[in-house]
Parts: sequence; C-alpha cells; structure tokens
Amino acid sequence: MRKFLVKINAYQHHAEFEILAEDNRESIENSIVDKLGEKGVNWEYLGEMNDPRVNRITYEEVVDGQRPIQTKKVLGVEVAAGV
Repeated sequence: MRKFLVKINAYQHHAEFEILAEDNRESIENSIVDKLGEKGVNWEYLGEMNDPRVNRITYEEVVDGQRPIQTKKVLGVEVAAGV
C-alpha cells in the first residue's frame, strides 16, 4: 500500500486529501470513491474565475521523507556546504 495525494478541481470547487491504495488504477479509483463517500472531504469554493466545464482529478505519491533529498545517491554529485 502506498500513500497518494489526491487533488480534485471540479465545478468551481477544489479538494485535496490523502489516500492509501495499491499502485494500480483500480485500487486508486476505489480509494478515491471510498474517501468521497465518507463525506470527510473539505471542498473549497474557487469562485467564478475557474471554468466550470473543466474537471480534473490528479494524484501523486506522497514521499514521507525517509531519506534526505540532497544526497549523492539522489543527485549523483557531492553536495558541499559553504561557498
């Protein structure tokens, strides 16, 4: 199971929440539907500036910071402190 950050923009509203799901489409979709069914999602009104005909759902994996981001393993180069 992985943690995903879900961002939904629809009908001039925005919601952002985390879900736990397996790394496949069906599991992610089912987890999103379950979370929406719980009615625990806070919707923000975005106003009239956003086109109500454009509906988007995006998701990304949440990294819990298990290792420092600036390491030789990640960047492929030595990171030096100071100038």
